[in-house]
Amino acid sequence: GAGGWSPLDSNEQQWLQVDLGDRVEIVAVATQGRYGSSDWVTSYTLMFSDTGRNWKQYRQDDTIWVFTGNSNADSVVHHKFLHSMKARFLRFIPLKWNVGGRIGLRVEVFGCSYKSDIADFDGRSSLLYRFNQKLMSTFKDVVSLKFKSMQGDGVLFHGEGQRGDYITLELQKGKLSLHINLGDSNLHFSNSHASVTLGSLLDDQHWHSVLIERFNKQVNFTVDKHTQHFRTKGDSDHLDIDYELSFGGIPVPGKPGTFQRKNFHGCIENLYYNGVNIIDLAKR
Repeated sequence: GAGGWSPLDSNEQQWLQVDLGDRVEIVAVATQGRYGSSDWVTSYTLMFSDTGRNWKQYRQDDTIWVFTGNSNADSVVHHKFLHSMKARFLRFIPLKWNVGGRIGLRVEVFGCSYKSDIADFDGRSSLLYRFNQKLMSTFKDVVSLKFKSMQGDGVLFHGEGQRGDYITLELQKGKLSLHINLGDSNLHFSNSHASVTLGSLLDDQHWHSVLIERFNKQVNFTVDKHTQHFRTKGDSDHLDIDYELSFGGIPVPGKPGTFQRKNFHGCIENLYYNGVNIIDLAKR
């Protein structure tokens, strides 16, 4: 209809989709009713997507957020998000509208360009971060990243040492598992090991955030704002890693393209290890 969007049928199956042309950071939205009419939306929800195929609902406080809409055709109602979202596509889904009219919307989306470092893994490749010395011994480690995948299994990163130390982060049946051991050769990752699992259905092709913070034996493992605190096993407080960390798989020495476990198929974004931007380093 003229003066705004007004679908032929006014029911809860209608939606207005905005293509922002590229992945951006969205911080707010604003709505009006249809110009010169009795058509406006009084409440709505939002969904967002990178692809236009897989959609996620905007949430606050772990609940689907319902936005207050308009009370007339011309006043602007503005909503600033508590948490910004990164997406290319945005959908406005009307829930209720003026009882004396129909669904009517004019919308504006506020945000800015979003630049990030992304590495694509095809199931056959990995990134290697090699240390300046043969042995890296740390009492504190911080790893942060975002990932998305349609496959439920695959190693996101791995490092190990000759003294039995290791750290492995991998998807297992859509859940994220962290295995870590400090200097106990009897607890190798292929045998009995200390591990913590978080999340479920993480292979839904949506972005998921991960933060691992270790200080001595104390570890904070966070996936999408859910944190588990635990204490590692091992004989020391240091993580001793030989030569390198691998991201996307665990390459077999001397056999390029061969992996000990199923490697990762998907995307990793903004990958940092102890303050080092791994993806930016690899591009250089």
